[in-house]
Amino acid sequence: MKVLIVTQYYPPEKAVIAPAIAQGLSDKGHDVRVLTGYPNYPEGKVFPGYKQKWRSKEQHGDVEVLRVPLWADHSTSPVRRILNYASFALTSSTARGFAKDVDVIYVYATQMTPALGPWLWKRFRGAPYVLHVQDLWPDSILESTMVSNSRAGRMIRSVLEPWLRSVYAGASGVIGIAPTMVRSLTTRGSDDSKTALVYNWADDSAPDRSSEKSPVKTEVLFAGNIGDMQDLETVVRAAKLIEDVPVSLTIVGDGVARESVMALAKELRTDNITFRGAVPREEMPEIYASADFSLVTLRDLEVFRGTIPSKFQASIAHGVPVITSVQGDLRGLVEKHNVGFIADAEDAESLAQAMRSAHSMKSEEYSELQKRTRNVYLDHFSRRAGIDSVETVLNQAASSSKNKDN
Repeated sequence: MKVLIVTQYYPPEKAVIAPAIAQGLSDKGHDVRVLTGYPNYPEGKVFPGYKQKWRSKEQHGDVEVLRVPLWADHSTSPVRRILNYASFALTSSTARGFAKDVDVIYVYATQMTPALGPWLWKRFRGAPYVLHVQDLWPDSILESTMVSNSRAGRMIRSVLEPWLRSVYAGASGVIGIAPTMVRSLTTRGSDDSKTALVYNWADDSAPDRSSEKSPVKTEVLFAGNIGDMQDLETVVRAAKLIEDVPVSLTIVGDGVARESVMALAKELRTDNITFRGAVPREEMPEIYASADFSLVTLRDLEVFRGTIPSKFQASIAHGVPVITSVQGDLRGLVEKHNVGFIADAEDAESLAQAMRSAHSMKSEEYSELQKRTRNVYLDHFSRRAGIDSVETVLNQAASSSKNKDN
């Protein structure tokens, strides 16, 4: 197939899924090209070495990359974030010539705005498109701190929901990343026969860990974005409640809520939390190797019940069991596969109890848990399984379009 990938985020940004799809399909012999913006995530500033202009082409191995300009921003300002999303949607939609001879378009939809171009092109006999939905819109923006005014929320819904139904209905394939999300997508216009579940993945090359948990001290890791939705305030309060047991928590990452989380830890005088800030990706295997458990937390919002945060896959790829307060699909997966401990959302006492239970595990119990965690990743959440599933959806979309043309 000739495949166009449309994604707002692409290396040198810290993107995982879209570049893996591009390289994986290219390795399988497909002709792959990528339409993306100038790198600026997560700092919101265009990376050194790049200067925005109307068009810029690069070659990443066998994959041709076309960059278009966008409003670079990743602040908490709703207006600036909307400009960021909308600007890429508009400039990418002008690049129809880059898509004129492809068999299928894959849209990596962290937000739904990158779908604007493929949706418009399809209405004028363009190629079929497949949506890989990462966040349900408009829920993910309306239930966040980006939009708190109810009148503004109603206005956003009135604009977005009719368009989103048209985008879903016009897609030749829709991929959801969690069971609840898949069910939601079919109620919002996606054809049930064209909607598939494909779990996200991490790095399959992550080293298989065989270390034993120390009976003296338990190391708990939180690695990722530190935003308002990650609910790290509850994590800090839970850490304060377990200062009587040898559990230490390391928080790796940066984000808009980092300063307020650090201020709360200082106010509570917690002495079992270390803040490391952002680190280069190549250092993460070593960081995971020193962790006994990984925290996966989110606020208690309905939209997150159908979300599986990427740090879950990153953790189990390294064989690190999880402690999670995310309700819905993720809680169900952790319980079903027995890869860690669960806690109630936004409940410091419940999270503290989960960390106590994790610390109390015997060495041989932990060793079995660790092995099971890694095997669950390889069996259900690996890169190979994910790319194979995405390829199948793309093939079906391309074949269905050719059959209609004939």
